[in-house]
Amino acid sequence: MDQISKEIKMISKKLIQLKKKFYDYGIDGYIVPKNDEYFSEFARKEKLETITGFNGSFGLAIILKKKNFLFVDGRYVEQARIQAGKNFKILEIPKKLPHQILSTNLNLGFDPMVFTSRSLIYYFRNRIKLTPITKTILTPNILNNHESRKFYLLDSKIVGETINSKIKRLIQILKKDGSDHIYISAPENVAWLLNMRGRDNPFSPIPNCRVILNTKGQISFFSDIKSSTNILKKKDFSKTSFYNENQIKNFLNKSKVKKIVIDRNTCSVLLENLINSKFKVSKIGDPLYLMKSVKNKVEINKTIECHINDGVAVTKFLYWIKKNQNKKISEIDAEKKLESFRKQNKNYLFPSFGTISAAGKNGSIIHYRASKKSCRVIKRNDIYLCDSGGQYKYGTTDVTRTISFKEQPKNIKDTFTRVLKGHIAVATAKISKYKNGSKIDKLARNYLKKVKKDFSHGTGHGVGYFLNVHEGPQSISKNNKVKLREGMILSNEPGFYSNGKYGIRIENLVYIKKEKNNLVFKNLTLAPIDISLIDFKLLSSQEKKYLINYHFEVYSKINKFLSSSEKKWLLKSI
Repeated sequence: MDQISKEIKMISKKLIQLKKKFYDYGIDGYIVPKNDEYFSEFARKEKLETITGFNGSFGLAIILKKKNFLFVDGRYVEQARIQAGKNFKILEIPKKLPHQILSTNLNLGFDPMVFTSRSLIYYFRNRIKLTPITKTILTPNILNNHESRKFYLLDSKIVGETINSKIKRLIQILKKDGSDHIYISAPENVAWLLNMRGRDNPFSPIPNCRVILNTKGQISFFSDIKSSTNILKKKDFSKTSFYNENQIKNFLNKSKVKKIVIDRNTCSVLLENLINSKFKVSKIGDPLYLMKSVKNKVEINKTIECHINDGVAVTKFLYWIKKNQNKKISEIDAEKKLESFRKQNKNYLFPSFGTISAAGKNGSIIHYRASKKSCRVIKRNDIYLCDSGGQYKYGTTDVTRTISFKEQPKNIKDTFTRVLKGHIAVATAKISKYKNGSKIDKLARNYLKKVKKDFSHGTGHGVGYFLNVHEGPQSISKNNKVKLREGMILSNEPGFYSNGKYGIRIENLVYIKKEKNNLVFKNLTLAPIDISLIDFKLLSSQEKKYLINYHFEVYSKINKFLSSSEKKWLLKSI
């Protein structure tokens, strides 16, 4: 029996074991989300993969007595079919939602600590009976934690603002709202507010913790106490009381609160119901998302610095893989080689997400992860897509390059060039004119849509400062109306995916800067774009000028870190 068959059989056994428990609880099915109780995109506790085999960053499984459904978004449809299609029917959100396909007489069990009221309404529209089950009936896989989970503080010189200053700004917002407390349930928001980082997440320096803050500046801090012992006596935490994470319900029951702010994106159903039963709840939502999305000058400068480091690593990798195209290099070999180039920099810590190293048909799986069972040797005829990023002291990177090892057919060059034109349209967009990501998203798709092509993901996501690689509230996507502001960092990554054949994506990170009273995007990413895939006849003179200027900027900022042969190769892009 091969490895794939063994894994399918193991998943089937787990499904049978879970279904036997339905009778104990009087339920017809059970709902399993991707996230853990901290609602992080990447979690160390992995229940969804445990029960489905699917390891993408977004998904929702519904296991019934005789049927199993796995809902994913457009990025993951093909991947989900490969990894979970034997045991689950794969459905794409938002084209299909659970309430549209499930019988209304079902009774589904769920863990109220890993769902929000907002998510349950979105999926089920109050049309299906949902039964909270607080006991663990599905044991997750827990990823190995190779590093200490101790929390640590960042110097204000690195982050550009003191903890006290951030708290004062937040309290001003609370007072203006008439609220006297805020429950900060998103760990990344606690991390930003308290200039704190941790290692409770495989790809982000997230400290798993929650905070209740009042307008007097008093902090109640909930976490695994063992993780926070080294910050207990720090002077910035003189007004802080530390509690174990499981004490939060008792604390809320005893609290005297008039009006409290909560975050409905990360406040569990269990705690939201408790808070609603006792206190008046504000409607403003957690202001920290917007506060942390606007980076200060120190954060921007440090991010620029880490992108120079990252650009060197990526450029060295691109040179290496081009020069070694005749050797047998697998997707995993390439991923490890890129990681080795990043590790050469002393400020590099770990990847900001799982690297997408995809050759040929694997490139059409938008968030593909190479594994022993899926790994391909990169062939000379392949289009190779590599999407990767790093967490540095201090900054977060994310870059995608699509490369070729030989002359490609006209249709592929045409498509690549249209993706590039969309990328340039975003990079040169007048933000003061378009104002939000929804309008800019249309620019990225314009040239593909002229030939009836498109891509099923957003054009860009917000990015944190030595935090999550995916950060809101801003994004460049079809429905995002958040006003774009100076200091925000986003990705610019249009693409195209030919099912079972190849994938194309070009991604740079950009930040927003004010120039002559106009807001403009400035590139952070410094790595060459493969000119062998470009049909220059399709580029306007302005687009050609942009490309020359971009490659000149790449060369001028990183050439001193390259070997003579790497420099000569890079110069050919200008």
